[in-house]
Amino acid sequence: MSQELTPEKLEELKHSHIRSFSTRKGRISHAQERALSELFPKYELTYDKENKVNAKEIFGNDNPVVLEIGCGMGETTAAIAEAHPEVNFIGCEIFPSGVGALSLLLEEKQLKNVRIFKHDAVEVVRDMVADGSLDGVHIYFPDPWRKARHHKRRLISPFFVDLLSPKLKTGAYLHCATDWENYAEQMMEVLSAAPLLKNKYEGFSLVAENPITKRPVTKFNERGNRLGHGCWDLVFLKK
Repeated sequence: MSQELTPEKLEELKHSHIRSFSTRKGRISHAQERALSELFPKYELTYDKENKVNAKEIFGNDNPVVLEIGCGMGETTAAIAEAHPEVNFIGCEIFPSGVGALSLLLEEKQLKNVRIFKHDAVEVVRDMVADGSLDGVHIYFPDPWRKARHHKRRLISPFFVDLLSPKLKTGAYLHCATDWENYAEQMMEVLSAAPLLKNKYEGFSLVAENPITKRPVTKFNERGNRLGHGCWDLVFLKK
């Protein structure tokens, strides 16, 4: 299912990639809005297509760097960062409510190892992440775009995976999770066909064996359990 990312296709993606998120404005609480204005600047990374991310300059150390795409309301990001102070985390979240909520959690926990882009992750990866610079990528419960006519908007696609894969160091991992079986099947097909990646397992992964961090149980897991849904984790390594 993977397609070669030719210069022509890359140029097309640069200017017209399909957004994997809805641009409708979501609700934001007063506390989140206040955190967005008062706390977020402390953790903010500004999108600048002319400059690559310099993790050593940002964090002041040479620790491993993990990119999280879609931080949601920040519970998972903050929990993993708190459990792994030896790892630097860069989050991408487009929605103000999520950025505000994560900023609140980072401040409450006094975490120093997280920074946040409030920007489209595809553009951040494309323009600001250097090849061979990431030790891991987390993509947890991206929008499944359930209706068949919307599947083209799913983040895990051949174009995006081919764009993302070179950003990983050799041996680095890409960990995806979804509670939507059809999307899990698509993820497996796309990632298995990616020329720069190999599955760490025979099929879907054991969360506890994630190469660097363990994914905590999230509200999506709990909801899925209540509804009788499954949850699928995939861990692929950069060849």
